[in-house]
Amino acid sequence: MKIGIIGSGEIGGSLARRLSKLGHQAFIANSRGPESLVDLVAETGTTAVTVIEAARSGDVVFVAIPVWKIAELPKNLFEGVSPEVAVVDTGNYYPRERDGRIDAIEEGMAESRWVANHLGRPVLKAINNLHWRSLLDGGKPAGTPGRIALPVSGDDEAHKAKVIRLFDELGFDGVDAGQLDESWRQQPGTPVYAANLDTEGVRKALAEASPERKPEFRAAPSSSIGKP
Repeated sequence: MKIGIIGSGEIGGSLARRLSKLGHQAFIANSRGPESLVDLVAETGTTAVTVIEAARSGDVVFVAIPVWKIAELPKNLFEGVSPEVAVVDTGNYYPRERDGRIDAIEEGMAESRWVANHLGRPVLKAINNLHWRSLLDGGKPAGTPGRIALPVSGDDEAHKAKVIRLFDELGFDGVDAGQLDESWRQQPGTPVYAANLDTEGVRKALAEASPERKPEFRAAPSSSIGKP
């Protein structure tokens, strides 16, 4: 499968390493340009491309950048891209540590709905609850007791099925977590966040989640708007 990856940090880099080992053809981009990815390309055999090229290179495209940088992506990023291409938002909104205040999210919009609105493209929310080290080293064969499960929220059932199959290759069970507007159930501070639960545990945690954002995951009164 061809995979586009926008972002070369801990999650994007881990995806590049894992997917290339599985034999997928990965195309990775970041804000600094392809020339900054020489070492990662040499290590993984991935192809360094521009952000626009990454959006147009995959059957699945992972967007793995800080939330505040979403608004800086090209407005035509997914223009002309087939509707069959699944786009996965792996990010989380951290207003105090990194992203600054985003009013719509503070007022209750699901983080990935805000991302989808900015991209002008349907997205899935997934991997956001998984630490990058678990992504790199925590995959296990199907049927292994305690295998980590990943919730996948989104409005396109075919896209969810495609991404869940890919997660199985990576060594994780996928759990359909409902529509994108329900993806608050897997945002920071919820029971499933950073918990490395199995399938049963993920379903239980999603059911127990509260839509009220914990104070530590809300913007501080002094937070700037849009980015720190």
